[in-house]
Amino acid sequence: MMKRTMLALTLLLCSTVIFAQEKNKKMNFEVDGKCEMCKKRIEKAALGVPGVKYALWDIPTHQLSLIVDERKTDPMKIKTALVTVGHDTKELKASDEAYASVHPCCKYREDDTDDSEKH
Repeated sequence: MMKRTMLALTLLLCSTVIFAQEKNKKMNFEVDGKCEMCKKRIEKAALGVPGVKYALWDIPTHQLSLIVDERKTDPMKIKTALVTVGHDTKELKASDEAYASVHPCCKYREDDTDDSEKH
């Protein structure tokens, strides 16, 4: 009887864990920025959105990789948070005021060195 109960509990736990993971979705998109300070700002802004569980911004590729709970957020909510801290996405642009608030070395719009071939 004890073995059967333990087996039932184990199966229940495993199915609960599998079900809980289904609400999580991986996504990524491009976010403009240049440096380690941008990386910290972008990741912090993304993680500040309810439902974002993981955020990693890659400096060379400008790709923000996320794991989100789709029931709590969507890509536009995350992109809105990013433009609020001064970083453009393909769909949304940061206001001039938000962009002006980023550190001078983070000014990616005027950059004609690193990313000039990319644009």
